Amino acid sequence: MSEIAVALGSNIDEPLQQLSSAYQHLVRHPDITPVAASRVYLSPPHGPQDQPDFHNAVISLRSSLPPEALLAVLLSTECAMGRQRKRHWGERCIDLDLIAYGEVQLSTTTLVLPHPRAHERRFVLDPLIEVLGSEYVLPGRGSLQSLQPRCAEQAIRVLCEFPR
Repeated sequence: MSEIAVALGSNIDEPLQQLSSAYQHLVRHPDITPVAASRVYLSPPHGPQDQPDFHNAVISLRSSLPPEALLAVLLSTECAMGRQRKRHWGERCIDLDLIAYGEVQLSTTTLVLPHPRAHERRFVLDPLIEVLGSEYVLPGRGSLQSLQPRCAEQAIRVLCEFPR
Protein backbone atom coordinates (compact mmCIF):
# COMPACT_ATOMS: atom_id res chain seq x y z
CA MET A 1 0.00 0.00 0.00
CA SER A 2 1.27 3.47 -0.89
CA GLU A 3 1.46 6.40 1.51
CA ILE A 4 -0.76 9.20 0.28
CA ALA A 5 -1.33 12.86 1.21
CA VAL A 6 -4.77 14.45 0.93
CA ALA A 7 -5.43 18.14 1.60
CA LEU A 8 -8.75 19.09 3.17
CA GLY A 9 -10.20 22.59 3.05
CA SER A 10 -13.45 24.29 4.03
CA ASN A 11 -14.63 27.84 4.56
CA ILE A 12 -18.43 27.62 4.94
CA ASP A 13 -21.05 25.60 6.82
CA GLU A 14 -19.10 24.90 10.03
CA PRO A 15 -15.64 24.29 8.51
CA LEU A 16 -14.19 22.29 11.42
CA GLN A 17 -17.17 19.95 11.34
CA GLN A 18 -16.79 19.61 7.57
CA LEU A 19 -13.13 18.58 7.94
CA SER A 20 -14.05 16.04 10.61
CA SER A 21 -16.93 14.63 8.53
CA ALA A 22 -14.73 14.26 5.46
CA TYR A 23 -12.05 12.48 7.51
CA GLN A 24 -14.63 10.10 9.01
CA HIS A 25 -16.08 9.37 5.58
CA LEU A 26 -12.65 8.56 4.12
CA VAL A 27 -11.41 6.36 6.95
CA ARG A 28 -14.58 4.26 6.84
CA HIS A 29 -13.66 3.19 3.30
CA PRO A 30 -12.42 -0.43 3.39
CA ASP A 31 -9.37 0.34 1.20
CA ILE A 32 -8.19 3.41 3.15
CA THR A 33 -6.14 3.36 6.36
CA PRO A 34 -5.44 6.65 8.17
CA VAL A 35 -1.85 7.32 9.24
CA ALA A 36 -1.71 10.91 10.54
CA ALA A 37 -3.52 14.24 10.51
CA SER A 38 -1.99 17.70 10.73
CA ARG A 39 -3.30 20.51 12.84
CA VAL A 40 -5.88 22.81 11.23
CA TYR A 41 -4.53 26.01 9.70
CA LEU A 42 -6.45 29.19 8.89
CA SER A 43 -5.55 31.00 5.67
CA PRO A 44 -7.00 33.75 3.50
CA PRO A 45 -8.74 32.59 0.33
CA HIS A 46 -6.91 32.22 -2.97
CA GLY A 47 -9.07 33.69 -5.70
CA PRO A 48 -12.13 35.76 -4.80
CA GLN A 49 -11.48 37.71 -1.60
CA ASP A 50 -15.16 38.20 -0.71
CA GLN A 51 -15.37 34.89 1.13
CA PRO A 52 -14.39 33.62 4.59
CA ASP A 53 -10.90 32.38 5.45
CA PHE A 54 -10.20 28.70 4.84
CA HIS A 55 -9.64 25.97 7.38
CA ASN A 56 -6.93 23.67 5.93
CA ALA A 57 -5.34 20.40 6.98
CA VAL A 58 -3.52 17.44 5.46
CA ILE A 59 -4.02 13.79 6.25
CA SER A 60 -1.71 10.97 5.32
CA LEU A 61 -3.15 7.57 4.60
CA ARG A 62 -2.41 4.28 2.98
CA SER A 63 -4.54 2.72 0.32
CA SER A 64 -4.51 -0.15 -2.13
CA LEU A 65 -6.66 1.91 -4.51
CA PRO A 66 -4.89 3.21 -7.62
CA PRO A 67 -4.66 7.02 -7.86
CA GLU A 68 -7.64 7.45 -10.21
CA ALA A 69 -9.88 5.30 -8.01
CA LEU A 70 -8.83 7.23 -4.92
CA LEU A 71 -9.60 10.50 -6.71
CA ALA A 72 -13.08 9.11 -7.45
CA VAL A 73 -13.54 8.41 -3.71
CA LEU A 74 -12.49 11.99 -2.89
CA LEU A 75 -14.86 13.47 -5.46
CA SER A 76 -17.76 11.28 -4.35
CA THR A 77 -17.10 12.34 -0.74
CA GLU A 78 -17.27 16.01 -1.77
CA CYS A 79 -20.52 15.33 -3.62
CA ALA A 80 -22.05 13.41 -0.70
CA MET A 81 -21.16 16.31 1.59
CA GLY A 82 -22.93 18.82 -0.65
CA ARG A 83 -20.02 20.51 -2.43
CA GLN A 84 -21.23 22.89 -5.10
CA ARG A 85 -18.85 24.43 -7.62
CA LYS A 86 -20.36 27.89 -8.08
CA ARG A 87 -17.23 29.84 -8.99
CA HIS A 88 -13.55 29.08 -9.56
CA TRP A 89 -11.65 29.07 -6.24
CA GLY A 90 -14.85 30.13 -4.51
CA GLU A 91 -16.28 29.19 -1.15
CA ARG A 92 -16.90 25.54 -0.45
CA CYS A 93 -18.12 23.32 2.33
CA ILE A 94 -15.37 20.81 1.53
CA ASP A 95 -12.45 20.51 -0.84
CA LEU A 96 -10.42 17.30 -1.02
CA ASP A 97 -7.24 17.35 -3.09
CA LEU A 98 -4.97 14.40 -3.77
CA ILE A 99 -1.58 16.01 -3.14
CA ALA A 100 0.81 13.07 -3.43
CA TYR A 101 0.56 9.33 -3.98
CA GLY A 102 3.84 7.75 -2.97
CA GLU A 103 6.44 8.56 -5.59
CA VAL A 104 3.94 8.59 -8.46
CA GLN A 105 4.24 11.30 -11.09
CA LEU A 106 1.22 11.37 -13.36
CA SER A 107 -0.47 13.78 -15.75
CA THR A 108 -3.81 12.85 -17.30
CA THR A 109 -6.87 14.88 -18.24
CA THR A 110 -8.37 14.19 -14.81
CA LEU A 111 -5.41 13.91 -12.43
CA VAL A 112 -1.97 15.47 -12.01
CA LEU A 113 0.37 14.06 -9.34
CA PRO A 114 1.81 15.52 -7.34
CA HIS A 115 -0.82 18.25 -7.15
CA PRO A 116 0.32 20.94 -9.63
CA ARG A 117 0.18 23.84 -7.15
CA ALA A 118 1.01 22.13 -3.84
CA HIS A 119 4.60 23.38 -3.91
CA GLU A 120 3.36 27.01 -4.15
CA ARG A 121 0.94 26.99 -1.23
CA ARG A 122 2.00 27.34 2.36
CA PHE A 123 -1.42 26.15 3.57
CA VAL A 124 -0.54 22.82 1.94
CA LEU A 125 3.19 22.67 2.69
CA ASP A 126 3.10 23.44 6.43
CA PRO A 127 0.55 20.72 7.26
CA LEU A 128 2.24 18.37 4.79
CA ILE A 129 5.50 18.80 6.72
CA GLU A 130 3.62 17.87 9.90
CA VAL A 131 2.42 14.53 8.53
CA LEU A 132 5.26 13.50 6.19
CA GLY A 133 8.28 15.34 7.59
CA SER A 134 10.40 18.13 6.14
CA GLU A 135 12.70 15.66 4.34
CA TYR A 136 9.82 14.22 2.30
CA VAL A 137 10.43 14.80 -1.40
CA LEU A 138 7.44 15.97 -3.39
CA PRO A 139 8.08 14.05 -6.62
CA GLY A 140 9.60 16.29 -9.28
CA ARG A 141 9.62 19.33 -6.96
CA GLY A 142 12.10 18.73 -4.15
CA SER A 143 12.03 18.34 -0.40
CA LEU A 144 9.32 20.05 1.59
CA GLN A 145 12.13 21.70 3.56
CA SER A 146 13.40 23.38 0.37
CA LEU A 147 9.93 24.32 -0.91
CA GLN A 148 8.41 25.84 2.25
CA PRO A 149 10.66 28.94 2.45
CA ARG A 150 9.56 29.94 -1.06
CA CYS A 151 6.06 30.67 0.28
CA ALA A 152 7.01 31.85 3.77
CA GLU A 153 5.41 35.26 3.09
CA GLN A 154 1.96 33.69 2.70
CA ALA A 155 -0.16 34.34 5.79
CA ILE A 156 -1.42 31.28 7.66
CA ARG A 157 -1.79 30.41 11.30
CA VAL A 158 -2.41 27.28 13.33
CA LEU A 159 -6.01 27.24 14.52
CA CYS A 160 -6.38 23.98 16.45
CA GLU A 161 -5.76 20.24 16.55
CA PHE A 162 -7.50 18.23 13.83
CA PRO A 163 -11.11 17.44 14.85
CA ARG A 164 -11.44 13.68 14.40
